[in-house]
Amino acid sequence: METGAVAMNNNNNIVNHHHEARATSTITIKGILSLLMENIDENLDGGSKKVISLGMGDPTLTTLFHTPKVVEEAVADSLHSHKFHGYAPTAGLLQARIAIAEYLSRDLPYQLSSDDVFITSGCTQAIDVSVAMLARPGANILLPRPGFPIYELSAAFRGVEVRHYDLLPEKGWEVDLDAVEASADQNTVALVIINPGNPCGNVYSYHHLEKIAETAKRVGTIVISDEVYGHLAFGAKPFVPMGVFGSIVPVLTLGSLSKRWIVPGWRLGWFVTNDPSGSFREPKVVERIKKYFDLMGGPATFIQAAVPQIIANTEEIFFKKTIDNLRHTADICCTEIKDIPCIFCPYRPEGSMAMMVKLNLSLLEDISDDIDFCFKLAKEESVIILPGTAVGLKDWLRITFAADPSPLGEGMRRIKSFCQRHARKL
Repeated sequence: METGAVAMNNNNNIVNHHHEARATSTITIKGILSLLMENIDENLDGGSKKVISLGMGDPTLTTLFHTPKVVEEAVADSLHSHKFHGYAPTAGLLQARIAIAEYLSRDLPYQLSSDDVFITSGCTQAIDVSVAMLARPGANILLPRPGFPIYELSAAFRGVEVRHYDLLPEKGWEVDLDAVEASADQNTVALVIINPGNPCGNVYSYHHLEKIAETAKRVGTIVISDEVYGHLAFGAKPFVPMGVFGSIVPVLTLGSLSKRWIVPGWRLGWFVTNDPSGSFREPKVVERIKKYFDLMGGPATFIQAAVPQIIANTEEIFFKKTIDNLRHTADICCTEIKDIPCIFCPYRPEGSMAMMVKLNLSLLEDISDDIDFCFKLAKEESVIILPGTAVGLKDWLRITFAADPSPLGEGMRRIKSFCQRHARKL
């Protein structure tokens, strides 16, 4: 799902002067990471300094996180059955929709049905579907800052006004509910939350999610809950799906196999209506959703067909190992950051695969902002991290800790060396 985009104007200092000509009105996260890779000096230390990327949320790039064998076998069985070479129904294969409904219902106080589930090409397509479904003249959508910028790109394509509300680092990146109430009006079509949080690594408590639901109901809008990192919680707070509060406010839940099963390239996602009161079941709404899915193609049919077996056969020990590994690598990040004076971590991550840290530019010389920091870091240390500007927060940095422990520690030590070299002289 690392395909988000950040809106920029041509005067924005998105890149240093060597790259100014490359700046465009819209730059994707992948685009920024590609530019950073181009800034790598391949001859650094005689070419012996390997590139360490802590910028992309793809756990398959590591040796630490592995797709379970039973998951691969499920897909192989599906493919070799020769039953799933044709088109799937536009809403997705029925057996996959039933399996996802049952899987998500485990954590809900009510039962989902296959009619509530639509299969998408990853969570990215689910995001676009949700924005497109709600678009209308004059509509606005409330997005978190920092957040995942593909929502902004999708809204721009659909002519939906974006209004940001802040996440509060001093409160564990909780939603600023007062800002939500102040920003919403009769044209607000949805409040978007991401839980567990990307890019912040936060996990919302039951109580905070309940307050979000009550706030959304009060301002008369629905909640889009992005749960692509669902269940990847390793701190004190357990993961609670927003759908638990579907009786308070209608919820669209977006998710995928990508992160929890370590298969982002399979592009198997879902768009789910959590609405026990039934407003999403009104004939006009159902028809609109179905017609929209008729326009799109979903994931490969044989991947969809493997979903029931994937969900049924994956053992809990695999999930536990993933959680333990994420906790360990997050700890490595936090420990190393303590020794870097110009970087401050306001909140120890408790979930997902990334964290946000604050850059103190007053302690650095010849570094103008977060983007300048990241480009010079890439050139001088062959380390890639994402500038906070890319996710809506200037002079912050997003560090992905879903990485092998040894290069992760080495990468953090290189960042420390970089900061020492650029430290402001007293």
